Amino acid sequence: MCGRFTLNSSSEALANDFELSDVPLLAPRFNIAPSQDIAVVRENDAGVRECVPLRWGLIPYWSKDPKKSNAPINARSETAATKPSFRQAMARRRCLVPATGFYEWQAVKGGVKQPYLFRPRDQGLFAIGGLFELWRGEGGEIIESVALLTTEANAVVGKVHKRMPVIVARGDYARWLDRENCETASVEDLFGPSADDLLEACAVSTKVNNPRFDEPACVDGL
Repeated sequence: MCGRFTLNSSSEALANDFELSDVPLLAPRFNIAPSQDIAVVRENDAGVRECVPLRWGLIPYWSKDPKKSNAPINARSETAATKPSFRQAMARRRCLVPATGFYEWQAVKGGVKQPYLFRPRDQGLFAIGGLFELWRGEGGEIIESVALLTTEANAVVGKVHKRMPVIVARGDYARWLDRENCETASVEDLFGPSADDLLEACAVSTKVNNPRFDEPACVDGL
């Protein structure tokens, strides 16, 4: 599961990494939590990449009431293409979620859970594979939402948790975002765990347990 992540990068770096012509001014985020709006990169109807805010927690298009919807924050990459909640999104609405790190928790003695921050060794940007959906209400209300894809953990993350986000390499962005490619089998090779030397792990303060605490101290190592 991926239930918290960070995005503390400049808009200029975001534009360069994701080849965006227009990027909204984003405040640094150190503890992004479910139900919040997150930055998402996708192709629009004209085939142009855009960065837009979507709600984290996917509401299926067929849901009758978004307030009662399960709104999963993650989708297992191994089964997303066959699950009713994700099947159409996997074929037609793939996206990228820019990030600079993500958190996982490890159980330690006394029932306490120690949070760890996983981030690239170069402390740069990376992209999590995502699926987005559009829900339309009878009264004209529109909600766009997103779920993050997960896969088996690599050796680094696996010491703390058995799952990790699907990390899409920069050279695969175009293939992943291509809305004209509805053959999900053609992108399944992207679902494996990232290389073991990509990420480093850092124990951080339990302050990140509180989703309202979104400060630079979240990413400070112990």
